[in-house]
Amino acid sequence: MSKRVLLCDDEIHILRAAEFKIKRAGYGVRTAGDGEEAWQLIQDQVPDLLITDCQMPRLDGVRLVRRMRNDHRTANVPVLMLTAKGYELNHEDLASELDVIDVIAKPFSPRELLKRVDAVLAEATAESAV
Repeated sequence: MSKRVLLCDDEIHILRAAEFKIKRAGYGVRTAGDGEEAWQLIQDQVPDLLITDCQMPRLDGVRLVRRMRNDHRTANVPVLMLTAKGYELNHEDLASELDVIDVIAKPFSPRELLKRVDAVLAEATAESAV
């Protein structure tokens, strides 16, 4: 069974570029345009990885991840956070408070994002096998 990735971003061109690249690599991908939509998808099916934008309408990425960390079913889902250049996020604070694995500045290379996805999911698979 392929690993499931949930992509959440309110910028459709970013969402589609990342979706295309990650799907072509063989992962199952679901997309959401904001944090509330992502939360509803998570309730339906917990992903193996969440990639979320920080700044979004209705429910931003930080609040989405905080909600996930407070739910026993989603508390351990790995998270990659996307952010616009110039919108500074302290990676150390996010890592310690919300267990965010990495903060990736936009614009980003879909190829580089896929490398990060591969690494995170490989590590998660190795940890669950132990």
